Amino acid sequence: MTGSFFTVECADCGNEQTVFGKVSTTVNCAVCGSTLARPTGGQTAFEGEVVDTVEAR
Repeated sequence: MTGSFFTVECADCGNEQTVFGKVSTTVNCAVCGSTLARPTGGQTAFEGEVVDTVEAR
């Protein structure tokens, strides 16, 4: 499996969460439930701000 992991900051509450770079389902914030990332058929469309690349492959 190739892909990267990213730390994404929620625009609503500021929570930081690690998200895979090629998600297959919508990823919601664990604190407030806001959408952080959504699938596009390829790379992930991030709704929050990408703070850091945790692991690049």
